[in-house]
Amino acid sequence: MSILHVMGVSKSFDGLRALNDVNLSIDEGSVHAIIGPNGAGKSTLLNCFVGRVAPDSGSVSFGGRSLIGLHPHQINQAGIARMFQTPEIFGDLSLLDNVMIPALARRDAAFALKLWSRTDAQAEVRDRAEHMLEDVGLASVRHVIANSLSRGDKRRLGLAMCLVQDPTLLLLDEPTAGMSRADTNNTIDLLQRVGDGKVTKVIIEHDMHVVFSLASRISVLAQGSVIAEGDPSSIKRDERVQQAYLGGARL
Repeated sequence: MSILHVMGVSKSFDGLRALNDVNLSIDEGSVHAIIGPNGAGKSTLLNCFVGRVAPDSGSVSFGGRSLIGLHPHQINQAGIARMFQTPEIFGDLSLLDNVMIPALARRDAAFALKLWSRTDAQAEVRDRAEHMLEDVGLASVRHVIANSLSRGDKRRLGLAMCLVQDPTLLLLDEPTAGMSRADTNNTIDLLQRVGDGKVTKVIIEHDMHVVFSLASRISVLAQGSVIAEGDPSSIKRDERVQQAYLGGARL
């Protein structure tokens, strides 16, 4: 059963077409990877999902509800969380505070930073935030200021900020970029555990080790269009994918 349905989505910026009549269906509980060369339109497509970019044409629906015209916070409240390519964190706050904020915001749509002084009473939220930091390997530095983290650790923090929201749909834009191979493998293990088939995951990733370790289905974008879709084994064999994505080299 499809949980996210995209039909005929196109988007241009200053005459440059970033997306060209994209059709996509994401099955509930699946791990669906979107791959393609730089500039293929992958991040623009995710921005259409979360209300940061309005498509010029086409439709995007989540659980049968149209997302077109909704604000990002409304889409988040509907159960969609996104980890951005460049982690969006509160640099002057501790890691623990960073993870508590989206947990509170997800629980209460009216939550605002001016209410931050009341969060010390939110023991349940604090416990959950600490659990998420433990899961991503950052519990020992939970009181450190976020700006002091390495690039890879900021990505792990961004992941914790998403997971603490208990999303129905988790959008991950290059979740392992900047990580060591060991940290990448730990993140793969974490993403395999998260949701246990109850959380649908859409992953944009250039690391094929990550893609083939996680994805049950893969869509390939090139020049704003979907040129192939299928299971990992069929994508590996697809000559169009090899040509567009790796200049003819084997995946």
